[in-house]
Parts: sequence; C-alpha cells; structure tokens
Amino acid sequence: MFVRLWLRSFHIYDLLLAIGLITLIVFLCLPFRFASHYEYIEESGIEKALLKQVTRNVSQQEVFECDYSEIIAENRFVYHLAHYHYSVQRGAEIHLGGEFRPEGCQARYSTAIIVPYRNREEQLHAFLTYMHNYLSQQLIHYRIFLVEQIDHKPFNKAMLLNIGAQVAAEYGFPCLILHDVDLLPLNSGQIYACTERPRHMCSALDHWRFHLPYRGLFGGVVAINTVQFQQINGMSNLYHGWGGEDDDLYERLRAKNIDICRFAMEFSQYTMLKHKPEQPNANRVALLRAATLRQPFDGLNSLVYKKVERRLHRLFTLILVVT
Repeated sequence: MFVRLWLRSFHIYDLLLAIGLITLIVFLCLPFRFASHYEYIEESGIEKALLKQVTRNVSQQEVFECDYSEIIAENRFVYHLAHYHYSVQRGAEIHLGGEFRPEGCQARYSTAIIVPYRNREEQLHAFLTYMHNYLSQQLIHYRIFLVEQIDHKPFNKAMLLNIGAQVAAEYGFPCLILHDVDLLPLNSGQIYACTERPRHMCSALDHWRFHLPYRGLFGGVVAINTVQFQQINGMSNLYHGWGGEDDDLYERLRAKNIDICRFAMEFSQYTMLKHKPEQPNANRVALLRAATLRQPFDGLNSLVYKKVERRLHRLFTLILVVT
C-alpha cells in the first residue's frame, strides 16, 4: 500500500512539474507577457503632435514650408530597399558634419541626432548609410553627432548623451534624438522630430517581437526637447557599463511630472543589429533606487570630461572624449 501511494505521489509530482514547465514556456514565448496595451498617438494625430521648431538659419529661409502629411500617410516599409544600405544616395546634399536641409522647401523641424559610440565600426557604417538615406526623404533639417568614448573605462552611454546634448545646444538645435547605433527604423513615417511630450520612438522592436516589454521602458531611441532635457538635468553620469541609465531617465521625467508618449506600433517598428553585449553595470539597481535623489546634482550640471577633439566628417560631427 505504501509503495502504491508513493508511486502515485511520484506521478502527481511529475505531472505538476510538466505543467509548470509548459506554463513557463508559454509565458516566455507568447506576446501577452509584454505590455501590449499602452496609450499611443494614432496616425491621424501624429502631424499635429509634432512640434514646429527649427534652428535660426533654417527659420530665415524664404521658401514655402515642406509638407509632411504624405510622408506620414504613406508610411512605407523601407528597410528592405537595397539602395538604402549600399551607399548614401544623396551624399552631395549632405553638408560637412553630417547636416542635411531639404532643397526647395523650408523644413518645419530641426533635429540633432546624438549617437553614443565606441568600437562598433560595422554597425556605425550600417547606421550612417541607412539613416542618411532614410532621413533625407523626410524633408527635415538634421545633423548627426557621434560622441565617441576613447578611453578604456566601462562604456558610459548616459554621459556621452549629456555631452552630445550640450554640443547640439551650441548649434542651436531645439530637438534631441538620443539614438543607439544598433537600432534602425523600418517604416518611413516615423518622423525624426520632437513632440510636446518626450517620445519613446522604438516601442515596437524586433528584439522584443515588436512588443513593449514594460510601460516604463524609455531607451534605445528617444526624442526630447532640448529645454526639457535641461529641465531634468539631463541623464545621470554614474552608469558605467550596461544597463539602468534609460530607467533612470524615465524616473527623472516622472519626478518633474513630465509624461512620455509613443506613436502607433506601425510607426514605431525598429530592428536591432547584431552586437556583442556590453559589460553590465553591477551598481545599476542601487543607482536606480536613488535616481530622483541624485537628480539635482548628478547630470548636466556635474558633467566632467576631457574633450580630445571635435571633427567634422562628411556624414557626422565627431566628438572624441575621455570620460
């Protein structure tokens, strides 16, 4: 009798274990584990949501304003276009320093695209080629700032973004897009301009099966007004290594009662280029817990670095720094 009961309990345990494993697999594989339900701006509201703001040299142009309604309405899938990846098709129109202004009409938006970078030559080449082909079709005024960390310390993405934001402000750019070098937009209607609220642009990333992992995710590709970035004192300078700085940025916005926004999924689809993972930041959890306490004195107002060189390349403005 004892043996029979033991065998029965063993089978029950086996069954429960199997059910648990199946449940875990379903949880990991199916999209309902993501934050699939979140507020976003529909196509009909996108153009209205974009803030008209340009640098002084653009505002002085005496030509008619560019039209963006057709670009948004069309929203083509363009990542598959081979010529977007092969070479910069309209290179002659890109000014030294990676700056572009449309000809024949006045851009409604001026945007500084800030890319923190170190030792990813293959990705950088893919990024610059694709993004110049992509952005030049949007009829916006933009400039790409590449902020390169040349020391051997752990990579400090947030500090590099702070540096880039300061330099972009010197050039008078009212809108910042904080952009990872390994992320590329798939559809043409994701206008690279700022909205009234800071915007999480890559909420539908292929790495996450085009679903948002959690509602507070605010990294990868982010659009934020220069004034708002200064209002929150930029980003923390203390995140040496991978992880935590994006969540810290989100907490800074919340502390200032600044809400974020997103566009509909079909405008927010991005792909992630393959890359080796960065060295994790062992202190990221502790830093994040004290994010808002450090905000007044950790950020743009405490930025200390050595600027090695600022160089104008054909496709970007390079800022070499030691952190």
